[in-house]
Amino acid sequence: MELRQVRYFLALAEECHFGRAAARLHVAQPALSQQIKQLEHELGTALFHRSTRHVELTEAGRHLTGYARTLVAEAERARVHMSELATGHSGRVSVGFIGTATYDVLPHVARTVRARLPRITMDLHGELLTPQLVDGLLTGTYDLAVFRSGLTGTEGVSLTPLRTEPLVAVVPTHHPLAARERIPLRALADEPFVIHPSQTRSAMYDRVLSACDRAGFRPSSLVEVGETATLVVFVAAGHGVALVPQSVRSLRLDGVTYLPLTETESVDLVLARRAERNSPATQQVASVIEQCVRG
Repeated sequence: MELRQVRYFLALAEECHFGRAAARLHVAQPALSQQIKQLEHELGTALFHRSTRHVELTEAGRHLTGYARTLVAEAERARVHMSELATGHSGRVSVGFIGTATYDVLPHVARTVRARLPRITMDLHGELLTPQLVDGLLTGTYDLAVFRSGLTGTEGVSLTPLRTEPLVAVVPTHHPLAARERIPLRALADEPFVIHPSQTRSAMYDRVLSACDRAGFRPSSLVEVGETATLVVFVAAGHGVALVPQSVRSLRLDGVTYLPLTETESVDLVLARRAERNSPATQQVASVIEQCVRG
């Protein structure tokens, strides 16, 4: 039973007239009659009572009508779904975010994709470290990843710059420097630093220590913390100070003060995807992320 035969059957079932059904289908009446006969032969039963003046469904024809409508509706659903997949308006996309992008980029992207591309299912993963994200891209765990640039080991990954933002110091609100408008990084030379772990290819760990080197000191001690939110909580608890991208201010945690630096220290946020084998839906979501961050 072909889908074309099912469509022909439904047209005749609804019109109960070969001429009108043929006109509706834009086919010749003999061709319609031939297809209906072939369908009846395949099913082994008559579907219509025919006379010179009247065409009427048989009991078998009435039963087939419900199935036929379901088949045509499902075929249309499949056609629309395939079209949406081909154009990137449907599908599933997994996106990973580093900790700092989890707080401002992730919510904005999630809202925008839901509004613009409601048939795309998003798997969102936040509070991840850059090495995890790069590995996840290469293994297929993530389709897209938002992290800091400046790391090695990204062969096979395509990077798109999103924004550059300054580093700011985070100190407890009771710290003697907390009342300043801005400070030189050198002012924190004697403080313990709360910092992201020193994993292979860790972007922020190296960036913070490089900034301290340029300021002429090495932190006296390091407290390594995996998640950015926890890092700020540790500062609030008095375990040390930290350097974070300016976007971390969006956390709005009590007990800390964010201080701009007199030096120009900044970090770049990038969007990463595999260099090959990206689905249309992945490309659509990538465009949304670029628009959300740059806009």
